[in-house]
Amino acid sequence: MTETSNPAKPILGYTDTETVKLDFDNTTFRTVKYWALKTMKQFKLEGFIILKSSKNSYHVVFNRTVSWSENMSIVAWVTLLTGFEKLSKWLIMQCIKQSSTLRISSKIEKPSPRIVYRQGKEKGQICNFIYYRKLIKNIIRKLEST
Repeated sequence: MTETSNPAKPILGYTDTETVKLDFDNTTFRTVKYWALKTMKQFKLEGFIILKSSKNSYHVVFNRTVSWSENMSIVAWVTLLTGFEKLSKWLIMQCIKQSSTLRISSKIEKPSPRIVYRQGKEKGQICNFIYYRKLIKNIIRKLEST
């Protein structure tokens, strides 16, 4: 590292095994909302939030707590029906890690994902996600101010 180089900024995210999450890249909001609604109804997931992570890229977090096996089954179902290659690659990485992660912090030219849509109940896993999202964002703010 040279004196003029910037130190690497860590990319922080939310990882667990019991929250159904989806990561849609290069997809319109309308399409993401369609698949989120379809998935919520098909698997009785109670509710969801959609976060915009960058232009035409969205994260979806569902409310009902599930087992890791059911989680991956649901994500695989969406992946198979949509045929989205990037979602397929994301699914494979989550299976390899044996937990799923969505980004919370900013990343290079991408801002921190922001909530753009809410549907249904939020007292379960969405509440947990939002709690940890706020905690992580507060940590980032404190690190940046030092």
